Amino acid sequence: LFAERIGGVEFGKSDAIYKFEKIKRAKRAAMRENPGVEMIDMGIGEPDEMADALIVDELSAQAAKPENRGYTDNGLMEFREASAKYMDRVFGIKGLDPVTQINHSIGSKPALAMIPLAFINPGDVTIMTIPGYPVMGTHTVYNGGEVYNLPLTRENGFLPDLDSIPDEIASRAKLLYLNYPNNPTGATASATFYGKVVAFAKKQSAAVIQDAAYGALVHDGGKPLSFLSVDGAVDVGVEIHSLSKAYNMTGWRLAFVAGNPLIIAGFAHVKDNCDSGQFAAIQKAGIVALENPAITGQTAVKYERRLKMMVETLKKAGFDAKIPGGTFYLYVPAPTGTKSGKRFNTAEESSQFLIREKLVSTVPEDAAGAFLRFSATFEARDEQDEKRVLGILGKRLEEIGLEF
Repeated sequence: LFAERIGGVEFGKSDAIYKFEKIKRAKRAAMRENPGVEMIDMGIGEPDEMADALIVDELSAQAAKPENRGYTDNGLMEFREASAKYMDRVFGIKGLDPVTQINHSIGSKPALAMIPLAFINPGDVTIMTIPGYPVMGTHTVYNGGEVYNLPLTRENGFLPDLDSIPDEIASRAKLLYLNYPNNPTGATASATFYGKVVAFAKKQSAAVIQDAAYGALVHDGGKPLSFLSVDGAVDVGVEIHSLSKAYNMTGWRLAFVAGNPLIIAGFAHVKDNCDSGQFAAIQKAGIVALENPAITGQTAVKYERRLKMMVETLKKAGFDAKIPGGTFYLYVPAPTGTKSGKRFNTAEESSQFLIREKLVSTVPEDAAGAFLRFSATFEARDEQDEKRVLGILGKRLEEIGLEF
């Protein structure tokens, strides 16, 4: 009875294991074999802290109010208005209409899953960047469309080469998905690059979906840049902002989509048939978050401090590491082996080795070269504990004798 989009009669029979499940299994095995040894987990991509007390207290207060018990459908107008003010305050985007140019989502993932329903017919194309977050591509295929992958390489500053897209693909492209600051590379985009994106979208009559889940987490004194700040961007696209990473609200599931009113209308139409809105109390707590962007600033300072220490630690072990423009990730070329003669043909092999042999967890990426992603969201109580954890990491890595 299963649909072909998830395997049809073969569903459930495959023995292929999802990458993150492999990591979880290896971690469990390593901890069983090494009882009492601390796992240094730099693979988890979610904040290690609670949401700010200001936000938690607001949720508690709002959850107790009877007027918040019902459906919110396409979102509270107060949350949409707060989102418009946030875009002005943080990114300098003025004049977004909360009625026609903003809508809430139960996290950014559902928005990415729903948008293809509004656009993709069989044979249409979604252009994606790899490595990356595959949800929009998955749902493009579910709807009979095709995915065209653009590799992110160090040589291009981890920006996609739009000029490399074949004319046959570009002419069928309905959606262009971007994600900056980027997961997993940590790269940031420039206004010049976004200008090229706008020109491409106008030429090909494609819609741009810019996933800004890490939008305000920038480093080295950089200023957060919104795709919507570039001339013509609102004509061709939308930007998705999530409260998960910026406000340590990962499990709260709250985001908003802003930009082109027709794309927003299409998203809202599909959303009406998929969910009945996020709990009003969470949206009202989200308003408090959006009104206090200094919370994100404090979080970014913590991640930048950790990332700088991680760079030094990884360099000593032989990794070619450098501070990224944004996010809380380090994306580094994977080792090719060890001085004792062990060889790694893929990043996944090196990742599995580090987990099983040294209880160091990372995320491997092999889509555009062999890289490892180290996350600064590891568990640590304070700055002193951060130094302790990184001291253990450095010692374990140096003991291996990695080759690159």
